[in-house]
Amino acid sequence: MNADLRLALRQLRKAPGFAVTAVLTLALAIGANAVVFSVLNALVLRPLNVPHSENLFMVERADGSDTSPSHSYPDYRDIRDRNRSFESLVIYDIGGGVGLDTGSGNPSVVWPYMISGNYFDALGIRPYLGRFIHASEEHGQNSVPEIVLSYALWHSHFNGDRATVGRTVQINKHPFTIVGVAPPDFRGTELFFAPDLWAPIVDAPQILGWSSLEERGNHSAWVVGHLKPGVTPAAATSDLNAIAASLAKTYPKSDDGLKFALSRPGLAGNTLARPTRAFMAGLMLLAGLILLAACANLGSLFAARAADRSREIALRMALGSRRKLILRQLFTEAFLVSLTGGVFGTVGAVVILRILSTWRPIPGIPINVPVNPDAKTYALAVLLALFSALLFGLVPVRQVLRADPWQILRSGASGLGGLRRFTLRDALLGLQIAICAVLITASLVAVRGLARSLESNYGFQPQGVMLAKTDLHMAGYDDDQRVRMQKRMLDAAAAIPGVTAVGYADRLPLSIGGGDSDVYTDAATDFRPTAAIADAQNFQVSPDYFRAAGTALLAGRSFTTHDEDKAPLVAVVNREFARKVFGSVEKAVGGHFKFWGGSRAEVVGVVEDGKYETLTEDPKPAMFFSFLQQRSSDTWIIVRSQRDAQEVAAALQRSLRRLDPVLPLEIKAWNRELDSALFAARVATVALGALGLLGAMLAITGIFGMASYAVSKRLRELGIRVALGANRRKVLGTALGRAFRVLAIGSAAGMILGLLATRVLSFIVYQATPKDPIVLGGVILTMFAVGLLAAWVPARRALAVDPMILLREE
Repeated sequence: MNADLRLALRQLRKAPGFAVTAVLTLALAIGANAVVFSVLNALVLRPLNVPHSENLFMVERADGSDTSPSHSYPDYRDIRDRNRSFESLVIYDIGGGVGLDTGSGNPSVVWPYMISGNYFDALGIRPYLGRFIHASEEHGQNSVPEIVLSYALWHSHFNGDRATVGRTVQINKHPFTIVGVAPPDFRGTELFFAPDLWAPIVDAPQILGWSSLEERGNHSAWVVGHLKPGVTPAAATSDLNAIAASLAKTYPKSDDGLKFALSRPGLAGNTLARPTRAFMAGLMLLAGLILLAACANLGSLFAARAADRSREIALRMALGSRRKLILRQLFTEAFLVSLTGGVFGTVGAVVILRILSTWRPIPGIPINVPVNPDAKTYALAVLLALFSALLFGLVPVRQVLRADPWQILRSGASGLGGLRRFTLRDALLGLQIAICAVLITASLVAVRGLARSLESNYGFQPQGVMLAKTDLHMAGYDDDQRVRMQKRMLDAAAAIPGVTAVGYADRLPLSIGGGDSDVYTDAATDFRPTAAIADAQNFQVSPDYFRAAGTALLAGRSFTTHDEDKAPLVAVVNREFARKVFGSVEKAVGGHFKFWGGSRAEVVGVVEDGKYETLTEDPKPAMFFSFLQQRSSDTWIIVRSQRDAQEVAAALQRSLRRLDPVLPLEIKAWNRELDSALFAARVATVALGALGLLGAMLAITGIFGMASYAVSKRLRELGIRVALGANRRKVLGTALGRAFRVLAIGSAAGMILGLLATRVLSFIVYQATPKDPIVLGGVILTMFAVGLLAAWVPARRALAVDPMILLREE
């Protein structure tokens, strides 16, 4: 074996170009597969990092055809106390940013989990420092003024000081005692969101400024728990649905038609799990195709290399060397190339994965993906290297076994492969080109979808708009003070020179978070969820919000300052709301509807439809209320201006700081705020673009290798044709015709497969369709460009042939 290894090293040193090309090809393919597999492992295959995670389940709420991970706190208490299937159930809510003041007087924004007191005990987590919160401490609202810090926050804000435990800090102007620090490897019970701290959900009135602890119809928190030993998910679901039936009878207004289902936690139940699994499965399939293309490329290269070494192999066989020994030596070369490529690919993958693990795609929000490689990643790289060596190492076997050494030595020609008939190398190249076409189709679909999302009408116009975000509860303002402060902020922003419109909203479309309400007809007396005729997004806005946001008013009017708390409740709705509730836009204005258990509102205006939660959503009903009638501490000031964005941002900062120097304030362009909505589409575009580029590189090298080999083996024939008067077009057709025929066949097959493969992108990418003429044209032009680029050098060599020189050499 040592002799085979030494001979393989010597042969590869003799052909450094071949060796480097083969190693880089496999390194790229194995590295791509290792990166994609690690992300798949982190998001889909690897369970949450909690003890006994194999029997940890999330309880989902099913109302009719709609399934959601969200529950109300009263429903949670009932299923916690009445179920017989779970050892314990915990509830947690990913609240928005809160102000943490460690004593400096200048609070920083941190993101908490609001948790039930049994959260850590039920999950089996042990503190790194101090202790955790316990269920025995809960005695009603605002009864547990304690928090637990994440290990990361303890280091970043408290310098890892062990004396931090026992300190009192301010959370939204309320005192809380730090009782413990979570272990470094515990990131909570969601994969994408790592909290900065954990706080008792019973203290939500103090921390968040509102309480839904007794509102059975307010679904905002998530429930998880460990099944008891021997209890199956099906049995647990049946148990929960018996409780659901009882709750539906007892509380028909909020729980009518209630059912429960179980899902795996970590990705907001099935809300994110389904699209994530679909996309990652598709991406893993495409990465596998990259590896297959690389193996096809290397198989073709090894076949050509075996043909070039035909005289050497024939001579060895004529001198008595057994075919088994020759094949073993060829396989040794293949395994050596594969293992070297696997090492380089794995090192590159580890570097990329460590960068991804620290990446914060949305600044200011603790969202990232823990994709650090583990033993599975390294094992996969080794298996792929061995599999690749076996796959492309088998290609020359048939050539060696069928070769006639005496015929090769007599004729001096290659006996290990033909040029005139359809060969295995042609099939491998066609497969490689088809895979390339699939990858390019998918990547162009993603790019086109992202471009559409950037150019489309969201129902608002973010260009030229600056945003100022704050939370007045975080700053210590009570209910009456909030509205006065919001008015002062609007006036201050409107006074900035060059500002054309200023508006307020409690939340923005396509931002993280949101709220919706069941909607009923004006004549409704039954306010159960099953009796609702629509489920509408709701917003609280100022009179000039629609002009500042660039939202078109289709009928009626916007709000005025007279729409305040003592006036009748009014609303502006979107076109989809008008169609679904009233039948048309014309019938909506002046009409009435009921919502949220019987509140009645009059429609005074109708605006265009928009995107409210995701770019890929179908049209949704939406209703807007006057911020003077429906109040909120969450504050977004929308400032539209023709001036330079940086100048407006600086002026806005100065104006609002004059009102309150310690107001927690974040100012940015509206386009930047859309980062969270565009995150999935951008990730898909980058990932598929990278795979498409790899596929194109492999196709280029494959076509180049085949064309170069064909030209080199037919130089004498080409010289004779030129000497007999053949024109350039016929010479090129003879030299490169086969390569371009294979390119055309492979591209057509790949485009057909690409039409099917890109359906999975519709979960993530806005208006993803491979039937777009721009996508189809782009694929055709790209594949044509790939062929031209790959064949350029061989074509020049074929056209530059000098028949006199070739015939003299012969």
